[in-house]
Amino acid sequence: MPTITAYIEKDPETGLYVAIVPGIRGAHTQAETLDELQNNLKEVLELCLEEMEPETKQHLPQFVGIQQVEVSG
Repeated sequence: MPTITAYIEKDPETGLYVAIVPGIRGAHTQAETLDELQNNLKEVLELCLEEMEPETKQHLPQFVGIQQVEVSG
């Protein structure tokens, strides 16, 4: 079972936690708590992987890091 990195943020309008996995189509979900989000995300990823072609599974996104950039605005 691969380890997949998700990007998680809290939506300021709804207060919900939102998770996305860049590079995997359809791999996104939301929830009221982080525990619920993790359960939802695991379920979504399992479904995405189940539908994925074997060749595509060999080229899942590789997590490199996160970088914060300060910009004026």
